[in-house]
Amino acid sequence: MAWPGSQVTLATDGAEALRLFTETLPEIVVLDIALPVRDSTLDKVRAFELGADDYVTKPFDPLELVARLRALVRRATGAAGPAEPPLHVADITVDLETHEVRVKGAVVPLTATEYRLLEVFLRHPGTVLPHQYLLEHAWGPEYRQDAHSLRVFVRRLRRKLGDDAEHPRYIQTEWGVGYRFVSAH
Repeated sequence: MAWPGSQVTLATDGAEALRLFTETLPEIVVLDIALPVRDSTLDKVRAFELGADDYVTKPFDPLELVARLRALVRRATGAAGPAEPPLHVADITVDLETHEVRVKGAVVPLTATEYRLLEVFLRHPGTVLPHQYLLEHAWGPEYRQDAHSLRVFVRRLRRKLGDDAEHPRYIQTEWGVGYRFVSAH
């Protein structure tokens, strides 16, 4: 299925995919792991832990795939609007224009999904955010029931921020409800 205004490049094996990736620097990569249907929760969690921003099992509807790709692009690029000042909470600063994240002044690279999750947290410091709220605002309404993915991304975000789930400086787990971003130390 073609996506209007886009160029689709296909690779038939991993070596060709890596070569094309470095040559074309694509905005999105759709990877078919070419295995039997992998739809268990563990398969999905593992994909997210390896850096995936979304996961679709076969067979899938091509229209759903295109809708998911558009949602990823929309979330990654954001909607154009007036410039917002950086968010400062605790010792974390997020530049909403450049998406640069700093912890104690040091730049911390985040994936697009990790960034969106952190932005949601920083917009509501000190507030308990239910799982469904975080999923809907970081991923979109179609992901409201995907608590497994949320746990994976919270764990990755904590690791990159230098946070510890047992003694959190930033992200506290509110068991059975959601998470709270701690605004003061």
